[in-house]
Amino acid sequence: MTWYFAILIIIGAFFFMEFVAWFTHKYVMHGFLWVLHRDHHHRDGRKWEWNDVFAVIFAIPSIVLIWVGWPAFDYRFWLGVGIFLYGFAYFMFHDVYVHQRVKMLGGLRNRYLDATVKAHLDHHGPKFYGNYGFLIAPFAYYKEVFTKSRKTQKA
Repeated sequence: MTWYFAILIIIGAFFFMEFVAWFTHKYVMHGFLWVLHRDHHHRDGRKWEWNDVFAVIFAIPSIVLIWVGWPAFDYRFWLGVGIFLYGFAYFMFHDVYVHQRVKMLGGLRNRYLDATVKAHLDHHGPKFYGNYGFLIAPFAYYKEVFTKSRKTQKA
């Protein structure tokens, strides 16, 4: 397999996982497995949440695909790598940056991060607009952050 095809598979898997995460978050986490996700919305300061079980569940396809695709470095391996990279990005953004479960990255700021964090925090709060995504917020959040940013630049 050529290196550029492998890169395309990784990128495709990464972005497809945002859809998988959105779908799973809306219909599974806020659906029949709310019992595992509830403690993430009603935080009580514990270091570990039942919601963390989802990280293990989502890691399984990545591990299996990397394992099965390893000998030949075929498409399954690269799909597993893409899923892993999404999981790592999710962990760094959601658990480390937004919720500060690991105290680092707190000083980073830009329009993308501001919009995506606001969308996620709105998901947790009373101003819930149906946002179930993790790394890509609804367009209205980017527009709002961009508009506020331009107003402060003019002032």
